[in-house]
Amino acid sequence: MLGDRLLVHLDAESAERRSTSGIVIPSTASVGRRLAWAHVAAAGQGVRQVRVGDRVLFDPEDRAEVELGGTVYVLLREKDVHGVAQSDAAGTGTGLYL
Repeated sequence: MLGDRLLVHLDAESAERRSTSGIVIPSTASVGRRLAWAHVAAAGQGVRQVRVGDRVLFDPEDRAEVELGGTVYVLLREKDVHGVAQSDAAGTGTGLYL
């Protein structure tokens, strides 16, 4: 990866959702502006606040997709990331850093 670019893999839960009544809502359904979660697979040397393995929140409309080895990834700039969720080993706090 070059510069401030991130290569992320979408979470399985971002692909489709279920309503409270159990209806499956596909990822292609238009439901306003909704952010998506993904895991960072690779990061450029210019990335400062995100590490490989972090779970990031981003706008799925501002993305470029690429397929590598049969897996679809999304290419982002670090500035397009809205938040980073990091697991807290102690089990306290939300673990979400915006």
